[in-house]
Amino acid sequence: MDDYPMLSLFWTMLEFFLFVLWFFLLFKIISDIFRSHDMGGWGKAGWVIFVIFLPFLGVFVYVIARGRSMGERDIEQARQADAAFKAYIKEAADTQPTGGGGTGSHVDELAKLADLKNSGAISEEEFQKAKEKLLA
Repeated sequence: MDDYPMLSLFWTMLEFFLFVLWFFLLFKIISDIFRSHDMGGWGKAGWVIFVIFLPFLGVFVYVIARGRSMGERDIEQARQADAAFKAYIKEAADTQPTGGGGTGSHVDELAKLADLKNSGAISEEEFQKAKEKLLA
């Protein structure tokens, strides 16, 4: 290790980084080929063969030819994942089963009970019993 100069160490680390970067780009392009809905089976097979057998040329040609649509597919996938996440959160927060057979939020039910108590339709004792039943 004493006879390995610092510049050679830097160069080796740079080569390793570029090697990892190259494989990341290659896998990204292959996954984009299969994710693309505007290309048929033969087109996908042709691009995969081109990228595997002539990797440098295939990757560069793919990025030049389909780079813009590749970015659009990434954005659309992120939008779909965000929408699915928001729908899941909304569903988990909104629709908790209630004792009345319907669906609704516990907070909404408690607010309705408090309104009934404040208007005098139910007593404090009835409010406490209904609240305990709801929260049980």
